[in-house]
Amino acid sequence: MQSRREFTMALAALAACGAAGPALATPEAQKPSEFSSNEIVDNGHRFFGSISRGLAEAVESATRKWGKPNGYILGQEAGGAFIGGLRYGEGVMHTRNAGDLRVFWQGPSMGLDAGADGDRTMMLVYNLPSTNAIFRRYGGVDGSVYLVGGFGMTALVNEDVYVVPIRSGVGARLGFNVSYLKFTPASTWNPF
Repeated sequence: MQSRREFTMALAALAACGAAGPALATPEAQKPSEFSSNEIVDNGHRFFGSISRGLAEAVESATRKWGKPNGYILGQEAGGAFIGGLRYGEGVMHTRNAGDLRVFWQGPSMGLDAGADGDRTMMLVYNLPSTNAIFRRYGGVDGSVYLVGGFGMTALVNEDVYVVPIRSGVGARLGFNVSYLKFTPASTWNPF
């Protein structure tokens, strides 16, 4: 009887603390504030772990080209290709003043590309006018050359909003392709 009461009290305490996970803010209409390169690198170090030098170089390169990001996404993805390919992922978009938002992405690719990979992904987001503006298609050209593991960066664009995925993962991938990623608020198998 005592253990049942303790179990009930523990469940009530967990529910009161929000043990189901961190609450994600609802998307606001305000433009998110920018992050400094050091903040992005620090969060990337915690997320990626040991690939510090490559991450710092990728963030510095992106900052020189597009300025300071006003959002970033931390997540994971998987992809595969043999001439045509698919990529699926999920993560959380972090903003300074507009809250966090769960996002999913998927997209097709076409090109001289073969292999499969699973990646931890950090996506830097530039010029995002509001958090809901992430939900559209971003296109670009991607290239991959790695066996067993790798690290890479590419850029995708839609109008003046840039999404720069920085990937670190395992697998074997060789080639280049033209692709897009479609961001959605819910998971879907439809890459188009």
